[in-house]
Amino acid sequence: MRYATGGGLTPAEQVERERVRRAAAGRFAAGASQAEVAREFRVTPKTASRWHHAWEAEGESGLRSAGPGSRCRLDDRDLARLEAVLRRGPGPYGWEDQRWTLARVRQVIAAEFGVDYTLAGVWLLLDRQGWSCQLPARRAVERDDAAVDAWAQEEWPAVKRPRRPRTPGSVSSTRQDRG
Repeated sequence: MRYATGGGLTPAEQVERERVRRAAAGRFAAGASQAEVAREFRVTPKTASRWHHAWEAEGESGLRSAGPGSRCRLDDRDLARLEAVLRRGPGPYGWEDQRWTLARVRQVIAAEFGVDYTLAGVWLLLDRQGWSCQLPARRAVERDDAAVDAWAQEEWPAVKRPRRPRTPGSVSSTRQDRG
């Protein structure tokens, strides 16, 4: 069992995750090692170690869910509205280029919803909503793709050294009979 890639867990997923931790506590009580628990429950050794230390310190109650680390300050309706804002692009907010930066998203959230997030908080919010970091491909302004393609098709074969054909006795091939 692994955490969702989209960020925080839903309440149902939290209950399931706590059930897994309680099962791990049972395995620790039965004498299982941290490595065995990590393999059995498909978690990292570090997670199994944290569970083991919590179990040793407080018993099974030490493995109870403490709930989400931070609660989203936008409700579902606000999140849908934020999604629409982001899809429209930053142009309506006065930015000339079409790049959303964390600082820009933070400003829009503050203006539209009256909620102040840190840049890290904005990133977590966007990650939970399925947005990812996009880095533009860097290309020279002078690049001529047609000229590059023509060179690769016409000139490169003439410059490229031909490969030496493999023969049955060459070092680069594998012999079948080593009698």
